Amino acid sequence: MEQNLLEKTGRTLQQWKQLLAQQSFSKHGEYMTFLKKEHGITHGFANFITLKFREADAASFDADDLVVNQYRGKENLKPIFDKMLAAITQLGADIDVAPKKSAVSLRVKRQFALIQPSTKKRIDLGLKLNDTPFTDRLESSGPFGTMCSHRVQITEIGQIDDELMQWLKAAYEQAK
Repeated sequence: MEQNLLEKTGRTLQQWKQLLAQQSFSKHGEYMTFLKKEHGITHGFANFITLKFREADAASFDADDLVVNQYRGKENLKPIFDKMLAAITQLGADIDVAPKKSAVSLRVKRQFALIQPSTKKRIDLGLKLNDTPFTDRLESSGPFGTMCSHRVQITEIGQIDDELMQWLKAAYEQAK
């Protein structure tokens, strides 16, 4: 998106950042409104510029920092995350681990899993599984919406078991 910014808006990202730095706004929406109404910027570019200016997008952070921030105040869940991530990456060398601000996405050709510390006591593992019935443990996707079809709530390291790994392997294979 940044490579098209000058052509589509007449300014570079740095020029837009300098302009926004002169404003006294404090909220994301205020910057967006300013860019859209005062400068005729489309919603997508206004959002991109604002995120980059406020350094509020995942790309403005180092991947390790994103994970550290996800588990700040939830340090008790980090060993569960570490064990789960190690087990998942053993499924194949082609797995892309992509930390975001609130979760870690796991993909091959498409996303197959999402690890999110949802509360101070629980990690939610979202899975994209085709034609797989729900069970007491393998629930509907819940807060993940269409990003995932299923969710497993994990509260202790022992829940990373053979059954969970079978679901992860199935999701991984379906995403290839």
